[in-house]
Amino acid sequence: MPQAKTDVTKRNIDFATRTATKIWKEEPSAHNPYLAEECLCHGYSLIELMEGRSFVDTLFLLFQGELPSPDHARLLEMTLVAFCNPGPRHPATRAAMNAGVGKTSPAHLLPIGLNVLSGSHLGGQEVEEAIRFLRKHAGDLPNEIALALLAPNRPENGDFHLAPGFGSRFGGIDPMPKKVADILTAHHSSGAALQWGKAFAETIRPDNMGWLSTGVVAAVLCDLGFHPQAGAGMFQLICAPGILAHGLELANKPISAMPFLDEEHYVIEHNTPR
Repeated sequence: MPQAKTDVTKRNIDFATRTATKIWKEEPSAHNPYLAEECLCHGYSLIELMEGRSFVDTLFLLFQGELPSPDHARLLEMTLVAFCNPGPRHPATRAAMNAGVGKTSPAHLLPIGLNVLSGSHLGGQEVEEAIRFLRKHAGDLPNEIALALLAPNRPENGDFHLAPGFGSRFGGIDPMPKKVADILTAHHSSGAALQWGKAFAETIRPDNMGWLSTGVVAAVLCDLGFHPQAGAGMFQLICAPGILAHGLELANKPISAMPFLDEEHYVIEHNTPR
């Protein structure tokens, strides 16, 4: 059947004539303009950053456009250490481990894990939503928000996230995010979001819920001035070392190194002739 002819019209959009960014400037080499002789990150020489600043300072500079204060650098550094590894219970780590033992190319282990980590369940999407939640309710009383959100139909089993970044894990309060949050909120550089989250977590404690790792990271990023849209990617950056390490650990091991269904739980069905 002949298809109807479609008229193609000009989009009439003026595109940029060159790539522009405020983050990075490259001074071209005198011998080859396609190569950089000097690189500047928000005006700071990359070589001078390498010689005089930490990775945390440079990471903050990349996203915020300015170097952090010593207090903010310390807060971010503690968060990077605390959440550098989601652990083998996290689906993202398990994805990298399964890919590793399955002989996936090592180059793909981290992207596989980060893809799983991008989701809304204990992943990057939840961090972004948690930052928005903290910003939205910054002027509200934590106990009033908790009471308004407490649902009477909470399921008896499984995870229940009362709000992004807050809830239960495996049916209870996850102790590690609470320990990390207690240290961070006690630090003199903690801000309003961490303090608000602490009060919110205390309010929902009787309901067997509390901080989740995504909530703690979101509160830190919020206090450091990160935009919600940066939350998901920052969470992936923070968790990436552990995901890669676990994936590589399994890369040279036999497939039997990971749990699998035992024979008692196999169901073999045969097609019976009619």
